[in-house]
Amino acid sequence: MSATAVRSPVEFESQLQRFRYERMEEARAVRVGEKEVSESAEIVARYAELFTREQRDALRDAEEAAEGDDRERLYRLRKMCEAGLVEREIAAAADALENKLLAARVNFRGEELPLRAASARVAVLPAYGDREELGLLAAERSAELNDDRMTLLRRTEQLEADVSGEPDPIARAEEEKGVSLGELAAVLAEASARLTDAYVAMRGRWLDRILGSERDETPMSFHVGYLRRLSPLASTYSKERSVDVCLETLRAIGFDLAEQPNIKLDLDDRPQKSPRACVIPSDPPHLVHLITRAQGGLHDYQAFLHEAGHALHYAGSNDDLPFTFRAIARDHALTEIYSFIVEAISRESGWHERHFGLSREQAAQNSEAASLVELLLFRRYAAKLQYELEFWGSLGENGGMADRYSELLTSATGIRYRPDAYLSDMDAGFYSADYLRAWVRSSQLREHVRRETGDEWWCDPRTGDLLRSLFAEGTRPSSEQIAEQLGFDPLDTGPLVRSRGA
Repeated sequence: MSATAVRSPVEFESQLQRFRYERMEEARAVRVGEKEVSESAEIVARYAELFTREQRDALRDAEEAAEGDDRERLYRLRKMCEAGLVEREIAAAADALENKLLAARVNFRGEELPLRAASARVAVLPAYGDREELGLLAAERSAELNDDRMTLLRRTEQLEADVSGEPDPIARAEEEKGVSLGELAAVLAEASARLTDAYVAMRGRWLDRILGSERDETPMSFHVGYLRRLSPLASTYSKERSVDVCLETLRAIGFDLAEQPNIKLDLDDRPQKSPRACVIPSDPPHLVHLITRAQGGLHDYQAFLHEAGHALHYAGSNDDLPFTFRAIARDHALTEIYSFIVEAISRESGWHERHFGLSREQAAQNSEAASLVELLLFRRYAAKLQYELEFWGSLGENGGMADRYSELLTSATGIRYRPDAYLSDMDAGFYSADYLRAWVRSSQLREHVRRETGDEWWCDPRTGDLLRSLFAEGTRPSSEQIAEQLGFDPLDTGPLVRSRGA
């Protein structure tokens, strides 16, 4: 087939499924430390004929002639073709940056650590000063790659503007997500402000206990990993029990993850394995990878439950749906709803009491500590969205954006973020907005589930039945359509604010 040959939408979708499988399996192997060199560019090159401007134009023509779900499916296929056109051009540079990250080393007291291993080590060091030392070394080593990050980011933006025909990155993201990012940011800033008193009170009760009285008044972000583990409580939330407790938790709401052959668990610890848990849906619902790297502490449990929500969603999609509606959403806001609602179980006082033998009073205290961490993350992401809107509003030309990043996130969290993390902390495609929409939606879903099943929704099989019915829809609905199904306005932050103490 010639480079300019055009496939029908059905043929394109079939080939896209194969490409996506190979691409995700390669990403999985690198992420879990099975490979130390990324070769995704070779996969993109093998499928070069799939991503051409002629193919994009043909998909657009078919889309404009279609209606309803078929029009939406063709829209998503066109966007995937556009993404493939961009990836063809940047794959080698993206591989080069990934391989630099994999090769980067940090020397900590005579021990040479891969950068990712150093980041994971920071989260488990018990001494405040040790975390400061290694955190600083890792941050400085990471920042050395900022020129590479900026070069790749600018090149990617140029290509996306050209391929899509929309030069404004904010307008382009709003069209793809079907939301106003400015309106979303304003609503979330107001919700964050309403939660300030609750956050400050919880922060005051817990920061000394977790980080120690020797902590700085405004600790560096190096300590967030340790904070998320609730490390002084680590003996309660042991690394060894995390998988068993999480599997039992899921069984209580009607999901036997261990008996689902289409969900593959990777729980091993490898030096080059990313410390960030994830799900890679290589071929939903038939093959879904759930990947975690336990380090001890409550965060192990939360990360497992969070990723289990993703995995159950992809693995629970109706196999009769077209591939596009099993694997490709407009953005990440839909599937994050389900990761957030499952993770929310770890903030229920009764869960702490049931699984860890705690008194009711102690369980309530630990539940509050978990809520503090979640509220910190919400406020961080609300500030991050504001930063990213400002960054992209000037296309990153404003020389003060590094300082602005630090200012916004530090003010929102009371944790100090280094200016030179302003690029490494930026996910593609306004992922921050997707996370925040999911925070709103999962709170609405939790309120709905509690109305249907009661306060013990977190251990009621009827919860699983409600979730299973949503999972079956795959990736077809948008996050906002889920809000409508649940009877909420998409921007109603009331459930989010109410559930977090304000």
